[in-house]
Amino acid sequence: MSILINKNTRVLTQGITGKTGQFHTKTGKEYANGAACYVAGVTPKKGGQSYEGIPIFETVKEAKAATGANVSVIYVPPPFAAAAIDEAVEADMDLVICITDGIPVRDMIRTKYKMIGMRTLLIGPNCPGVITPDEVKIGIMPGHIHKRGPIGVLSRSGTLTYEAVGQLMEVGLGQSSCVGIGGDPVNGMKHIDVMKMFNDDPHTEAVVMVGEIGGDDEEECARWVKANMKKPVIGFIAGLTAPPGKRMGHAGAIISGGKGTATEKLRVMEECGIKVTRNPAEMGKLMKSVLK
Repeated sequence: MSILINKNTRVLTQGITGKTGQFHTKTGKEYANGAACYVAGVTPKKGGQSYEGIPIFETVKEAKAATGANVSVIYVPPPFAAAAIDEAVEADMDLVICITDGIPVRDMIRTKYKMIGMRTLLIGPNCPGVITPDEVKIGIMPGHIHKRGPIGVLSRSGTLTYEAVGQLMEVGLGQSSCVGIGGDPVNGMKHIDVMKMFNDDPHTEAVVMVGEIGGDDEEECARWVKANMKKPVIGFIAGLTAPPGKRMGHAGAIISGGKGTATEKLRVMEECGIKVTRNPAEMGKLMKSVLK
């Protein structure tokens, strides 16, 4: 079992005719069950064409009706990406994964408002995507570093998602699902939303949670873990050396008034029973020790 996506997922790529969309659609199609999973592309005014045998449609609604696609991945340029999310939500997709970086905050505020009351889930924007190892990958992560196993990976940071996976593999631990939620100030699913899914997944035995400075999402998730989580969680927060008032990495990573710092987040996580490391090179070893 997995969370969010699996071998039965049917994917459409919004922005499939751009270089980025083409490259990552091709790598996704070539990974595991990707040939069956990637069923459509969407680019306005390019309907009737195809890429790598994947038919291209004018709209998400048309692509969904013709192919049964239920998940959209977005590689649309920043000025138009929020509108692409809107289109996928209006087409009632199960899940939208927006990879695009640099979407104007005002655009995302409007999009999040429009999503109120809608059933579609959003991952991102500015995220690496989601992978269920040995089944399907949707996003920009390198598929070859993953292997099916019992560990869930949840991260705001793209590169640290890959780092956590690499370290887990070094100690012989595969992954059930890996979810990069992105670090923008206005985004979709939060740590707590994904953590609840991992808690309910019978094939996930433990979770690696990687956070970043800024906001209080990690603290909120940690408190939920203390009250509800049935499985061990280990954690790391990027930005330990960030001075107050400075941005580090994602647009959402801003701290002020002593809140949102890595030190504060780690303190709350430890108080809530999460085993944490202050060294990003120790995530795999820490997880191995927790499982023992």
